Order: sequence, then C-alpha cells, then structure tokens
Amino acid sequence: MSVVASVRLPSGRLMVDTPWPEDRPARELAERLSPGTYDVEASWVEAPYEFMGQRFDGRECAAVRLLVRDEPASVWEIALGVDDDVQQLVSGEEVGFQTDTAMGAFADACSWQALTGPFPQFWDRSEQMPGVAIDRETEKVHSGEFEKVTHCASQADLLTFPAEEGMTAVWIGRTTVGQVATVAVAPYLSWLADEHPAS
Repeated sequence: MSVVASVRLPSGRLMVDTPWPEDRPARELAERLSPGTYDVEASWVEAPYEFMGQRFDGRECAAVRLLVRDEPASVWEIALGVDDDVQQLVSGEEVGFQTDTAMGAFADACSWQALTGPFPQFWDRSEQMPGVAIDRETEKVHSGEFEKVTHCASQADLLTFPAEEGMTAVWIGRTTVGQVATVAVAPYLSWLADEHPAS
C-alpha cells in the first residue's frame, strides 16, 4: 500500500460515509481515536475486462485504510457506528455505509457538515448552470482519484476514496493487545473474488 494523503482528526471522532447529501444521518464510528493526524493508504489491483467486445486494462482501488498505528493487525472486526445496536444485528447482515455515488470519505465527525459542503454546492451550481463544466471546490489528490477538503477553523480534513455503490463495510484491525491499528475499507475485494477466483 502507498500513502495517498493525511487527514487531521482533532476530535478523534471518525466519520466514514459518502460525502454526498443523503436523506439520513451520516455514519460516525463508535470507536474513538486519539486526536491527531493520520495517513491514508491505498492499494490497487489490475485486472483486464471486456466491454462491448473490446478488451480494456482495468485498474481499481481495491482497498483504503486509515493507518492509526504502524503495527500489523492481528484481529479484524466490523466497525460499528454510534447508532448501531449490537443486540439488533442479525448474523450475516451487512453493516456499513450506503452510497449511490461510488464515493466514500474519512473525516472528522465534528466538522462533517463544513467538510462536506463542497459536494452539495457542486450539485446546486450544476443544476443552475446545466451543460457548464463546473469544478468542485476540493483538492484533487493522486491524479484525481481522491479529493481532499480542509476546514481551516477546526483544522480538520476530509479525504474521499472510491467505493462500490450500495453497502460498503468498514473494518477495524486491532493489534495483539487490542489497540486499533487501522480502519479499512475494501469495497472491491468481493467483486474481484467473484470475477477472478483463485485457481
């Protein structure tokens, strides 16, 4: 994996959700981190695909992770949100964030509204000026595959990442002593396993 960017989480409260407006509360993780700056790493996978009789070289962001400690994760668990009720979860039920824009984000929860502001503003301007190419007020990172937003007043950041449409699970990797080592999202791994099974 390689470092894409860093995000500042001054509150230690982590939001992992789509930055686009949704008719529901955004998903804050129940796990608390120490306030600070964390690197976000990504890994890619290349797999050729065919579309309308033509072959293409496919390259997808297979996984992203917020690196909390530079230690290996020995145990993985699904990351619960602050509103998830463990008693109500059904075995095999998908837990994560929902998106129809193929985009997720890591961000400080206390500044979520300000950090996601450029996204609804982009929609509003696009509707007011149809047919006009409009840029989002975000910083393009890693050839535009990721976008970063900074809120100067709170010194907090948001970093987007590619996500699969629908439900995307978020995982917490813990060290051997139970400390959080990483928060990871791997939206395309199940798709790759289906399309390219191990021989």
